[in-house]
Amino acid sequence: MKLRVAAGWDAANRLFQAGVITAALCGAVSGTLLAQELSLPTIARLHYEGGGDWYANPSSLPNLLAVIREQTGIEVADRPAEVRPTDPDLADYPYLYMTGHGNVRFGERDLESLRAYLAAGGFLHADDNYGMDASLRRELGRLYPDRPLVEVPLDHPVYRIFHAFPDGLPKVHEHDGRPAQGLGIFVDGRLAVFYSYESDLGDGWEDPSVHGDPEPVRQAALRMGVNLFLYALSSSPAG
Repeated sequence: MKLRVAAGWDAANRLFQAGVITAALCGAVSGTLLAQELSLPTIARLHYEGGGDWYANPSSLPNLLAVIREQTGIEVADRPAEVRPTDPDLADYPYLYMTGHGNVRFGERDLESLRAYLAAGGFLHADDNYGMDASLRRELGRLYPDRPLVEVPLDHPVYRIFHAFPDGLPKVHEHDGRPAQGLGIFVDGRLAVFYSYESDLGDGWEDPSVHGDPEPVRQAALRMGVNLFLYALSSSPAG
């Protein structure tokens, strides 16, 4: 599989490598110019099997996309995409997001497609919405039997690419009362899978009226989402 984000991702990566996106984040390049170059990249929600509510938190991704546009000046789509693991357009999306409260199950073809996507520079963010942890860990173990989840170091770009998170992943909801953890799987030295555990970023991205999260907590979740999106854009190999 070759990533096909010629409509956005490859161009974004070349611009990032050249420092143009960095300049844009400082206000040197207008959102209009970036829209012409990037052709409105977006986030893709992963529709998985197993019975879990992959569609949870419907307002989360539109809200995150709006904040990405507002805070960075990068023109992104208003709405997320929706894909299954074996969809032929999977490679069009730099940021693949999955969440839910229940069971996750990947078929063999799903696993093959996801491995190819990640090997080609894709980024998968799994966000535990409380209840998917056991099945997600099982399926990630099937995806990469020889690559266990590890703690993502605090000096990794996901915690500092735009907003600084010196203490790591923000805690949004209590869940089991454990500290929030940013776990990951590295492929050829690159963070390809990020698992936000005991945090619930997606709940923090939702409309304020849905969960009633304190505004500082909600804003921290959104800032972390901005970092994850920018990392996904910048970490893929140049096309």
